[in-house]
Amino acid sequence: MPGVSHSSTVAVPRERVFAYVNDYQNVPRYMFGITTFSPLTEMTSGKGSTFEAALEVGPKTLRSTVETTDWVENELIELSSIAGFGADTRWHFTDTDDGGTAVGVEFRYELPGGLAGRALGALLGPFAGQAIRQTEVNLREQIR
Repeated sequence: MPGVSHSSTVAVPRERVFAYVNDYQNVPRYMFGITTFSPLTEMTSGKGSTFEAALEVGPKTLRSTVETTDWVENELIELSSIAGFGADTRWHFTDTDDGGTAVGVEFRYELPGGLAGRALGALLGPFAGQAIRQTEVNLREQIR
């Protein structure tokens, strides 16, 4: 599964960073390209919570249903696609020595076969790297 990984530090305590990333209402604000992230279950946080997501990649909108498959408060959020565009996202959070937070994110995606898959791969490859870098910038600006 192709994808991209990125890590950075934020000068904000881990509990605050985790709470911001974990709040589904913030996802379209910080996650570059995400235009929709709406709960499909009453539970909006933690293992088993499920969301409808839309990701704009250039002229194409990719839709997916994702479920939180692993979740440890203030440490880990893992989302896996259960329908639609196949993508998995894993966030992990650790304390830094200066009271900030080390944030790691991995984004992996599945491409369809054939010509459509190659065309989508040509869009997603450069987009994924840009999206992760812009997401980091957005988090730094939004979390205080």
